[in-house]
Amino acid sequence: MGQLVEYLSYPFVRYAFIVGVLIALTSALLGVPLVLKRFSFIGDGLSHVAFGAMAVAAVLNVTNQMIIIFPITVAAAIILLKGSQNTKIKGDASLAMISVGALAIGYLLLNKFSTSTNISGDVCTTLFGSTSILTLNSFDVWICVIMSLVVLLLFFFCYHKIFSVTFDEDFARATGTRADGYNLLIAVITATVIVLAMKLVGSLLISALIIFPAISAMGVIKSFRGVLVLAAIFSVFSALIGMILSLLVSTPVGATIVSVNIVVFGLTRLYGLVRR
Repeated sequence: MGQLVEYLSYPFVRYAFIVGVLIALTSALLGVPLVLKRFSFIGDGLSHVAFGAMAVAAVLNVTNQMIIIFPITVAAAIILLKGSQNTKIKGDASLAMISVGALAIGYLLLNKFSTSTNISGDVCTTLFGSTSILTLNSFDVWICVIMSLVVLLLFFFCYHKIFSVTFDEDFARATGTRADGYNLLIAVITATVIVLAMKLVGSLLISALIIFPAISAMGVIKSFRGVLVLAAIFSVFSALIGMILSLLVSTPVGATIVSVNIVVFGLTRLYGLVRR
């Protein structure tokens, strides 16, 4: 405890905890409708796109990389969403094309044009978030706070619309709900959360924050509202424990958080077996 208190005396550690909790909360809330609608592939694909966009920003020596990463990732979210509704190019094909293509182009650009002398270290940090969480500043914290408020307000004021769109889009359209608009809104917000989460867990592990808490909660509770609340609790708990363990035993932050999520998932599966 003394060592943990000493670590928390540093501002960048406190920033990491705040951002970690907020990213975990928003990822879990967005993950429930994405998993139920079988759109969880969007999180995985967008994380790869974010890596490719980061590579472009690094090669161009852009000071604020978010200027390039954010619009490219949001555009990819829209393309993936439209691709999943296209009869010629199915969602899984769109995912494979965009995500693998972004990874390949991103690494190619970093390898050939990057001015950094430690290309392997830069790639590893971006993919797995090993040290980039230490570079968080107050601006990153405020962006995460604002984004979290947007997600919470979306679920608070549009809960019934999201519920109907998640389970039956045809019924939602019949009752006057703009299902395509809500799907697009969720996809864009998911892209924003993924861009913000890159420094926390890295681009390859972001989808775990979206999928694991939702699946774990579904194994315990069957109501939509209950799954939302429990997924948020599981996600925040896993993020806190993961970051504490990472500080105390010097393990990579992103991998530790995902590992705790896996343990929670295993415990919920065991609980389900015992209950049955």
